[in-house]
Amino acid sequence: MTSIIYNPRERERFIKFAVVGTIGAVVDFGTANLLVYVFHFPLVWAGTVSFICAIISNFIWNRFWTYPDSRSKSPWLQFVQFLIVNVVGLGIRVPILKFGEPLMQALFSALPFRIPLLSPDFLAKNVTLAIAVIIVMFWNFFVNRYWTYNDVE
Repeated sequence: MTSIIYNPRERERFIKFAVVGTIGAVVDFGTANLLVYVFHFPLVWAGTVSFICAIISNFIWNRFWTYPDSRSKSPWLQFVQFLIVNVVGLGIRVPILKFGEPLMQALFSALPFRIPLLSPDFLAKNVTLAIAVIIVMFWNFFVNRYWTYNDVE
């Protein structure tokens, strides 16, 4: 963490990683909401499929934009490493979705007021997903930086 604070190059990488993560979050949230509200998938399944879509998007963006100087490893090896890190991230994410959604559902259903156009169900699903995305983002950055992309200075 201190390297991000004191090293301008690492700080730039983290910012780029966060931008890529934002793009991935749009892919993730868009896909999850499409699967839940159009195709009626349960959140855990929709969140898993959307996570895979975001992984592919994030790998491409990170490979070519965040870490363009990481070329000593083959793209396939890096993708496998990136995938492993993200599968562990999925292992962190799924319990958050599974156990967090009912808690958020209870919280938003118990509010004494309603937010126009946003049902308690919609809020519960998306707040749970946001919490999972934020937690997994930190895991992904640090492990990918020091394992997947460890060939950059």
